[in-house]
Amino acid sequence: MSTATLSETPPPPPSGKTRRTGRLFALTGAFVGVIYGYDSGSISGALVFLSRDFHLTEAEKGLVNSILVGGCVVGALLGGKLADAFGRKAAMLIVAGSYALFVALSALAPNVVVLDAVRFLLGVAIGISIVAAPLYIAESTPARIRGASVAAYQVATVTGIVITYFVNWGLADGGHWRWMLGASAIPAALVMIPLFRLPDTPRWYVLKGRTERAVEVMTMTDPDVDARTEVAAVGAALTAESGGSAGSLLHKPYLRATVFVVGLGFFCQITGINAVTYYSPQIFAQMGFIGDGLNFLLPSFVQLASLAATVLAILIIDRLGRRVVLLTGIGTMVVMLAVLTVVFGVGELHGTTTWVGFGAILLFTAAFNFGFGSLIWVYASEAFPAQLRSTGASVMLTADLVANLLIAQFFPSLMAWIGASWTFAGLSVLALGALVFASFTAPETKGRHLEEIQSYWSNGGRWPTPTSAPAPATEVVQ
Repeated sequence: MSTATLSETPPPPPSGKTRRTGRLFALTGAFVGVIYGYDSGSISGALVFLSRDFHLTEAEKGLVNSILVGGCVVGALLGGKLADAFGRKAAMLIVAGSYALFVALSALAPNVVVLDAVRFLLGVAIGISIVAAPLYIAESTPARIRGASVAAYQVATVTGIVITYFVNWGLADGGHWRWMLGASAIPAALVMIPLFRLPDTPRWYVLKGRTERAVEVMTMTDPDVDARTEVAAVGAALTAESGGSAGSLLHKPYLRATVFVVGLGFFCQITGINAVTYYSPQIFAQMGFIGDGLNFLLPSFVQLASLAATVLAILIIDRLGRRVVLLTGIGTMVVMLAVLTVVFGVGELHGTTTWVGFGAILLFTAAFNFGFGSLIWVYASEAFPAQLRSTGASVMLTADLVANLLIAQFFPSLMAWIGASWTFAGLSVLALGALVFASFTAPETKGRHLEEIQSYWSNGGRWPTPTSAPAPATEVVQ
C-alpha cells in the first residue's frame, strides 16, 4: 500500500473540544463492554428460571450458554475482516444495532430452540464487538495511557456484570427471566448515538490511504504529539510490512507472537472464569447459600470486588507494567482454585467452610479481572502491527472463545459427574499451566508505541538494542 505525501504544515493547536473528543473515543468504546458484560451475567440468573419453564437437562443448560459462545467464535473470526474492510466504527455500529435486536428477541423466545437460535446470532454480534472495541480504543489512545484505556474496556465489562447480578437479584422473586435477558436492549441502542458522531481511528484511515483525515483524527485523539509525524510513522510501518493475511501469522517474524496470543487467549478462559459467571447461583446453592436469595445476591458482591480489582489494575498497569499485573493475577487464581478444591472436598459444607468457599470464589474472580481480564484486551490490541492487528486480535479471541465454549458446555455436566472438588482441582492444574506459560512468553510492552512492539517479535522475543535497531529506511518504531 502506498501512503500519500503529507504536507509540512503543522496541525493547529488542540482545543478543549478536541481533547474532549479524544476522551470520548475511549469512553464510547468501553461502553460497548458494559453491554457485553450485562449479557454475560444476565444468563446466570435467567438460566435458573428458564430451565424450569423449558424443562432443561444439564446438557441443555450448557447448550444455552455454549451456543452463544459458538456464535462469538464466528463473530471473532469475522470481526477482524469487518473492522479492516468497513472500519472499527462501522463494526461497532453493527454490533450495537444487532445486540439491541437480538436481546429483545431472546426475551420473547417461546421455546428453547428459538432461544438458542437467537443467542447464536447474539453471540456473533458479541464476537465482533470483542475484536472491534479494543481495537477502536487502542488505536485512538496515546501510548502513555493505552494500557489503562484498553483495560477500561474490562472495567466496563465487569460493570455490566455487576449491574446484571443486582437486576437478577431484584427480579428473582418473581422468576422474571425474560426481563433479565431483555433489559439491555435500550442501552445497546443508545450507544449508537455517540458512535454516529465519532470518526474512525487514525490507523484505519492510514490503512485506507486517507492520510489527511488520519492527521485530523490523530490531532483529536493525541493532541500533545505532532500528528503529521505520527501519521507518517504509521504509514511507513504499513509500507514496510508485508502481507496482512491470516497466513502471515504462521511465519516469522510473527509466529512467536501468534503462539503467545493463542496460548494466552486459551488459558484466559479454560481456567474457569465463566464457569463462575454463568453458573454462580448454582455454585453458591451447592455451597449452602439458598435462603433469602443469597445465591443471587452474593454474585453481585463477587463482581463488585472484581470491579475494584480491575480499577486497581488500570491504576498501576502503565506504572508497574503488564507482566507484574498478569502474573500476580494468575498466581492468585491458582491458590484460590486450590482452596476451592479443598473446600468442596471436605464433604458437607456449613458455617466457616461455606464462607471460606465464598471468599475463594470472590478472590478467584477478582484475581482474574486484575490479571487476565485486564491484560487480554491490552495484549490483543498490542501484539501485532497495524496490518495484522485486527487479524491477530481475532485469532487470539477465537482461542479464548473456544476455551469459553468448552467451559460453558461441560462445566455443569462435570460438576454432576465427577463432583465440584475434582472439577476445581482440574481448573487449578490448568491455571498453574497458565502461570508457567505467561512467565516464559509475556512481553513487557509498557510505554511502547504500537508500531515499536513489532521489533520485539522481529528480534526473537527480545527488545533490540539501539545498535541492532532497524535502519531508518525500514524503521517501524514511532
